[in-house]
Amino acid sequence: MRGGFVLVVGPSGAGKDTLLRLARDALGQDPRFVFPRRFVTRAPSAHEDNVALTEDAFTEGAAAGAFALHWRAHGLGYAIPGEMLDQARSGRVVICNVSRRIVAQARETLPNVGVVTITAAPEVLARRLAARARPEDGDLRTRLDRVVPVEAECTIWNDRDPDSAAAVLVAHLRKRAALAFGRPGPHPGRSRA
Repeated sequence: MRGGFVLVVGPSGAGKDTLLRLARDALGQDPRFVFPRRFVTRAPSAHEDNVALTEDAFTEGAAAGAFALHWRAHGLGYAIPGEMLDQARSGRVVICNVSRRIVAQARETLPNVGVVTITAAPEVLARRLAARARPEDGDLRTRLDRVVPVEAECTIWNDRDPDSAAAVLVAHLRKRAALAFGRPGPHPGRSRA
């Protein structure tokens, strides 16, 4: 297996951005990995250092095929930069936070797609969503009630300390890179952190 994408998915409040930041801190100097900034039709915040796009730029980019992957969720447009396709095809592992609803399409259109689910107990999700109090989060009950089943190679329970959960993510990504670069390693499995 050469390169490809690792899609990080999970419910709102699971801590996906936190674990991705910790994984990027651990692996950012390793040339096998790419952690692209998402395009989002909102300003960057303390929760995500995204690249802000206008609604028009998002619509035009999607129509022109400028994105490797794009979707709408919670009234916002999200996209992964188009050049990430070249990075994946060149053998690098591209790690992205995406919507669970876009995984099936990604598996059809992107090379070598793997999925990591990050989740937590419902009461933990509710507490985290209430604490961050982002207006764009909309109705918290709707977010918490959304169930989108996705088959994943690795499931990480992020309901304790984030460093432990991030260590599981980093280990999974290293195994994936070892496979991508032709070195055998154990098959990634389900983990509880």
